[in-house]
Amino acid sequence: MNKTAVIGAGQLGSVLARRLVASGHEASVANSRGRESLRQFSRETGANACDIHDIANGVDALIIAIPLKNIPLLPKDIFKSLPPHAVVIDACNYVPLRDGEIKPIEDGMPESAWVARQLGVPVVKALNNISDTSLKEKGRPRGHRQRVALPVAADNDDRRRRAMQLVEALGFDAFDAGALRDSWRQQLGQPAYCTDATLAQLPRLLGRANAARLTVNRNKAMALMAKLPADFPKQDLLRAARFMAGLDLARPGSWLAVGRLVRASLR
Repeated sequence: MNKTAVIGAGQLGSVLARRLVASGHEASVANSRGRESLRQFSRETGANACDIHDIANGVDALIIAIPLKNIPLLPKDIFKSLPPHAVVIDACNYVPLRDGEIKPIEDGMPESAWVARQLGVPVVKALNNISDTSLKEKGRPRGHRQRVALPVAADNDDRRRRAMQLVEALGFDAFDAGALRDSWRQQLGQPAYCTDATLAQLPRLLGRANAARLTVNRNKAMALMAKLPADFPKQDLLRAARFMAGLDLARPGSWLAVGRLVRASLR
């Protein structure tokens, strides 16, 4: 998988573009503001700036990294020009405070199932449960004991396999997370979300996901994040997330991070 395109030039899109270029991919990026707005982005990342209507031409993979509310606004001709073998990867997350209420998702539909319905093409859920900071800094060679593992869910075995190859190329262990109907396990508010689990830890976290508390857990996570100051240390946030997912319980640094998180949320 060598020609990969990204829709979205925000923090996640920027990190993806850099890592794709560094891993030897021919990377292209498009956004809603047009090719001219991406000149500086292109110089900084090494990715090709592209018009959004042309972004899918000849690609092996198309990664969507935009706010979920903007999915229905994407031009439909993008997906009509996809090569038959191309994989569409949904790296988005539903954040109600930003996206507004999307009722099918609130009612329990997996986010990527909703995305696939909006786009009219099959999608793979991947790259959504890692922060842009960890995506930027934590890629490791295969076999590294601290290599972060990322779940990949899809309804087609071949698409899942090729998306997993892309995840591996970016420096992470890819874990087969099954069908798209199970992709809710890697959504916001679940134990596998942004906890930088290893391949040994990830299956246990996915297994602890709670479908009955999808909405409650997501809302609690968003309410907590809304209370934190903008400069709250990301490393403390990760440590606290791992602790609450049942990881690193014996590490003093984890307890301290949880304490700092609680104090910051009560201010």
